[in-house]
Amino acid sequence: MKLVAEALSLSEPAARRLYRRSILKPAFIPHKFFSDIDEAYLLEKKFGKYEEGTFIALSNGRSYLARGFPKIKRALILGECVKKHFESCDVAVEEKINGYNVRIIKIGKEIYAITRKGYVCPYTTERAREIINREFFKDYPEYMLCCEAAGLESPHVQKEIYGKRLNFYLFDVRNTRTNEALNVERKIEIAEEYGFKLAEVFGIWSGDELMDNAFRVIRKLDGEGREGIVMKDVNMSKPPVKYTTCYCNCSDLNYAFRYFNDVGRDFMLTRAVREGFQSYELDIRDEMKNERCLRLGKAIVNGVLDSINEVIEVGKLFEKAKLRFRSEEVMNLFIAHTKKLTRADFEYLGKDEEGYHMLLLKKERTSTADRIRHLISGGFW
Repeated sequence: MKLVAEALSLSEPAARRLYRRSILKPAFIPHKFFSDIDEAYLLEKKFGKYEEGTFIALSNGRSYLARGFPKIKRALILGECVKKHFESCDVAVEEKINGYNVRIIKIGKEIYAITRKGYVCPYTTERAREIINREFFKDYPEYMLCCEAAGLESPHVQKEIYGKRLNFYLFDVRNTRTNEALNVERKIEIAEEYGFKLAEVFGIWSGDELMDNAFRVIRKLDGEGREGIVMKDVNMSKPPVKYTTCYCNCSDLNYAFRYFNDVGRDFMLTRAVREGFQSYELDIRDEMKNERCLRLGKAIVNGVLDSINEVIEVGKLFEKAKLRFRSEEVMNLFIAHTKKLTRADFEYLGKDEEGYHMLLLKKERTSTADRIRHLISGGFW
């Protein structure tokens, strides 16, 4: 615990107390695929200045730190938020990619992909090693790449709009120990220099021009079935603000009501409330309000109905994802990693035409399935 304590600026007894209270938890399964890491821990929740998901690794007598993602505040009334929060600022409007957050760092000789919670993910790490240019870490050894991992072959959020294969979309470059971000211009230059995919920057605006263009981008993204935007002070001196599309809110509600007895009520409520505020601000004509209500209602009803039909036909309810692995050993490591975190089943699908191992990940939603069976057999709510 000595190096962990040093990394977090704590005494050794304080670090041991965090571990005993399960605030400090193991962050990986020891394996030769993670050969540079001797020990690794994560912070289960925020502690002092350190964010939830902060990652600490020990390698050859040295400590490595990757601070957790700072929380991004959400705007519900976009126009008023822009006036109040970004007064006298030049603001970059970027796409909010619909995937899962990943920090890519270099430890020893290799790179590793750390999830939002602070775990080293074998699947994401293998994919990162295939496509991320390691030259970046020679030039910026104290920095991490903050990316959204997105695509159809995702263990968390499957979105074909970003392509079949899982890929990484850079949205921040941050110092691993201070969490300070490079400015937007430098981030764009780094993406171009090292060949990283970038969460698209639609433009940099201020004042009324910012509001007009932000609304234009939101409507464009909504029509394309994308998640939304993140607005950032170009100097990264003010906290960023996010805003999601109607498509995203309805997609989330469809998912939530598909697994209605497994997903938290707060998740459902917040998405519905967002739609109410967005309608207040954007739906000028009655037909626009009616269209939003229809989209919202379809998302909810179809989510429940799809699950009822699946339980009747199959007897169970699964959330599924197809993944591909270069190494069978990494695939087995991912299975062990996932089983430590959640209840899941796996089906090996053989090799594809490129020689990758194909795996079907199936997360059983037992609570929702049990409730559906109870209700369709005449039970009470």
